[in-house]
Amino acid sequence: MALDILTKIVEGRKADIKKRGLDFGYEIPQERKRRVHPFIQEKGVVLEVKRASPSKGDIAPKLNASETALAYQEAGASAISVLTEENYFKGNLGDLISVCQSVDIAVLRKDFLFYPDEIDIAYKCGADAVLLIARILEKDVLARMLERVSSFGMTAFVELRLADDLQKLVEARAIAGANVPAIVCGVNARDLKDFSIDLLTPLGFLEEIKAAMGQDCNVVFESGIRTAQAASFAGSLGFAGLLLGEAAARDTSKAASFVKAFVSGTETPNALAWKKITVRKISCKTKNGAAVPGLPKIKPLVKICGLTNNEDAMAAAELGADLLGFVFCEASPRNASEAVVREVRVALQDLSQAKKGAAFLVGVITDTTSQQAKTALALARQGVLDFIQLHGQTAANDFFADKENLSIPHYCAANLFGADGLDKIQGLLNLGEPRVLIDAKVGDKVGGTGTQVAEDLVFEAKKKSPLWLAGGLSADNVREIIEKYSPELIDACSLLEAAPGKKDLEKLKAFFAEIGAAVAGGASQS
Repeated sequence: MALDILTKIVEGRKADIKKRGLDFGYEIPQERKRRVHPFIQEKGVVLEVKRASPSKGDIAPKLNASETALAYQEAGASAISVLTEENYFKGNLGDLISVCQSVDIAVLRKDFLFYPDEIDIAYKCGADAVLLIARILEKDVLARMLERVSSFGMTAFVELRLADDLQKLVEARAIAGANVPAIVCGVNARDLKDFSIDLLTPLGFLEEIKAAMGQDCNVVFESGIRTAQAASFAGSLGFAGLLLGEAAARDTSKAASFVKAFVSGTETPNALAWKKITVRKISCKTKNGAAVPGLPKIKPLVKICGLTNNEDAMAAAELGADLLGFVFCEASPRNASEAVVREVRVALQDLSQAKKGAAFLVGVITDTTSQQAKTALALARQGVLDFIQLHGQTAANDFFADKENLSIPHYCAANLFGADGLDKIQGLLNLGEPRVLIDAKVGDKVGGTGTQVAEDLVFEAKKKSPLWLAGGLSADNVREIIEKYSPELIDACSLLEAAPGKKDLEKLKAFFAEIGAAVAGGASQS
C-alpha cells in the first residue's frame, strides 16, 4: 500500500535526524539573542517563508529568508512562519536563525517536530513559537513538549484536524499541569495525508476547540487561502489568525492586501450561513456513527430544486430535504414567485425535523439584473432566503463585481462539460468559495436537464473540493451515485417531477428511501 504524504514526510525526517542529528549540521547559537515575542494574541496574519511544498513543488526556490521576512513585517504580518523541513519544503535551520536576527515580531518554527530537544534548538535560534502536530505525536510526548515550550516562555502552536487530535491535546495539557505554555490552536484546511483542501474543515472544528480549550483560546485558520477575497472570507468566520504560505511567497507585493483583507473581515450573513451548513453537514451521520465498508459514513445533504408551490416544498422538507431550491428566472418553466417562498418560510416554522431544524431556502439566479434576480437578492438580504445559488459564470461574475454582495449568503453552481469548466471551478474556489455545485450542461437550458455530469469530470471535480452534485438524479440511480462518488450534497430536480415545476410525491418518497438505503447499506425500503 502506498504511503500517504504525511507518512512519507515523517519517515524521511526521522531518517535524517538519525543520520544528521537534531541540528541537521547547522551551528546552533549557544544562547538566545532576542526577547520572546507573544504569538497571535490579537487578530492577525502569519506569513510564511516557504520555498516549496509537496503539493506544489517549487514555489519560490530562490527566496531569501531574511529579505522575505522583512517584507512580511513591513506588510503588517503579526508573525513570521519559517519552514525548517528540508526534503519537501526546502527550508532549514539557517533560515530560522537569519529570520530571527532580522525581524522584531513573533517567529514560528514550522516543522514536523518529534522530540522536546528540538524545542531547545528552536528557542536558541530565536523562535517564539513552535508547531506541534497532534496527529503525529503520542499523548505523553505531546505533554512533554508542552512542558518544554513552557520552560522557555514560548507559545505552543498545536495543529488539530480530528476530534482525536483535540482529545489528545486536552489530555496532554492535563498531564503537563502547571507547566502548560500559552497554546494557540491551528486547524489546517489542507489534509496532510493527501494535501486536499476543504475551507470548511477549520470552520467545522472552531467551536469544538473553544468548548474544550476555553472561549479565549485563539484559533488559526491554516492553508488554502489564495486570494485577498478568500482571506476576507476566512476573516469573517471568527478565527484569531490566518497562516498564509504559498500565495504570499509567490508574490510578496501582495502580502499587505492579504493582511488587510483578513484583519478587516467581520462576521457577515454569508459567514453565519456557512456555519449553519457546516453544523448540518456534521450532524448528518448514520445512526450508530460507524462507517459501513465501501459506503459513506455521512449522509449527503439533499437539495430538492425547481419548487414552485408550498405543497411540494413541505413534502420535500418532511421527507428530509436539507435545502429547498426556488428558481428565479422567467425563462425557466420552474420559475418561482416571492409569494410562494414567503409562504414556505412561514410553513417551515411549524415543521420540526428531528435533530436537524428546518430546511434552508435557496434562490437560484442566472443573472443579477433581471427583476426576478433582484427579488431573490432582496429576499436573501431580508433573511427569507437562506442562500442565493449563482447558477453559471455570468451570475457569479456580476455578483462578485459588487463587493457589497459578498455578505449575502451564497454559493456558485457551474455547468461542467469539459476541462474549461474544471478551471472555472478552481477559479471560484480560489476566491474563497467553500463549495461549488456542479451540474450538467445541455444547450441553453438553465438546470433541470435530467442529464448527468460525465463520470471522469465528477472525479476530477471531487479532487478540488468536497462534491456537491446536480444533474440527472432520481430514485433509479441515487444509490449508485452515493456509493460511487460519496457526495457531500446531491441536488435533484426534473426527474422527480410529474410535470415541469410540479413534483411527483411517489418519486420523492422513492428518492429519499434510496438515499437511506445507500447510507445504511441495506435494502431499499418503501
